[in-house]
Amino acid sequence: MSETTQAETTQTLAKFAATLSYDDLPPRVREHCKNLLLDALACAVAGFQGEETGQVAAFATALAQGSESSVIGGGHLSLAGATLLNAYLVTATTMCDVHRATMTHVTPEIVPPALVIAEREGLSGRDLLVAIAVGSEVTTRIGIGLDYPVFRARGWHGPGIIGPFGAAAAVGSLLRFDAETMARAFGLAGSQAAGTFAAWGTPTVKFHQCRGALSGLMAALLAQQKFVATREFLTAKDGGLYNAYVNGGLPELVTADLGQRFELEQIALRLWPSATVIQGLATAMFDLVEAHKIDPAHVRQVRVAMSQTAFDLHGGFDTYKAKFEALLSAHYTAAIILHDRALTLAQFKANRYDDPNLRAFAARKVEVYADPAVKGSQAEVEIAMDDGGSLRARCEHPLGSFENPLSRQQIEQKFRTYAAGVLSGADADAVVTAIDRLDDFGSARQLMDLLRNNSAPRAMAAAE
Repeated sequence: MSETTQAETTQTLAKFAATLSYDDLPPRVREHCKNLLLDALACAVAGFQGEETGQVAAFATALAQGSESSVIGGGHLSLAGATLLNAYLVTATTMCDVHRATMTHVTPEIVPPALVIAEREGLSGRDLLVAIAVGSEVTTRIGIGLDYPVFRARGWHGPGIIGPFGAAAAVGSLLRFDAETMARAFGLAGSQAAGTFAAWGTPTVKFHQCRGALSGLMAALLAQQKFVATREFLTAKDGGLYNAYVNGGLPELVTADLGQRFELEQIALRLWPSATVIQGLATAMFDLVEAHKIDPAHVRQVRVAMSQTAFDLHGGFDTYKAKFEALLSAHYTAAIILHDRALTLAQFKANRYDDPNLRAFAARKVEVYADPAVKGSQAEVEIAMDDGGSLRARCEHPLGSFENPLSRQQIEQKFRTYAAGVLSGADADAVVTAIDRLDDFGSARQLMDLLRNNSAPRAMAAAE
């Protein structure tokens, strides 16, 4: 790619983000964006079961005084506070989306700032739908330009680095930015890009997501004030994203077939609350337990083959400490699916993961190893029985991936499952209907009215 073409990367993407309209979105892309929104809302109402949610709610309440914005399943907070808390809710229980090519969770950064601005401005469901598409496409496009293997080898974590760009794009779309203002918003977003895998194994990796959402919101609101910022952040020679974070990156991928092929369609969803690259393990385990009557008491050993990447991240939690490590543990995932034939947040309550028999099974009878023949999120499971028989299953494409997508009905059920106890049944049903008809839904304020727990005067009321 020539220097002239490189110098236009940010501005080309900014023009796309500023001008994308509803009519530019193919029907399948519109439907996928609805899926992304509904899934994010399902994760958010589940987020009140997150161990750190109370801490983040207290921080968000103290961040800025105000009550103009709605908290999903809660009360009201400031614009900044609601963005931060809603984003953490989406990611709190480890079952939000992921763009597998960049191992980046996208909706925690995109949906919350889009919701609070659409609510504040009284914009339509169609406006919100376009903003989610814009933000998701910008995030994933910038991500594929990063040359991910190099990016990951340096320890960078995607959500806090590329998420702010998408958040800024979503807000800019709602505020009708022109291309110049959008480019400045990208410069301000990039100036806040941060987050590394040094945080792995701690809740800080989830903080990367909510901080990315807030950074993008701040970038867009400051750009709206005509704050001077670079209009070519991605490929700037001195400190541009692709030169500072990787060795020049692959900027040609950012704009290749832009508007014709939508990278956001590659964003995968998760039906189950467990880590991204063990969704293949969960898929294979459910294939086995649904096809066979397996009595765990007669299981001699469970052998799980994973990719080297998955093993490095999740193969070392055979003796997990508590809930967060259980969510990351391949050993626990295999053991609990075999015993309960289910994997919801109920399987991650202390009275379940602390069961001594279950802990012993996970530590002694589940073997997890890296297999060069297994790639990415693939998994192969072999269950050896006491009678000498064995059962096998291999997952090529985890449930929720582009190749093996969740149905709208499955996403709706996920939302209803976790909305119980947070929203009324009538409001939950109305939310599902509103998302299905988002193209013609009148006002985002009506959607937020349905999502807010109106009996909670402050955000912490529902968290408590």
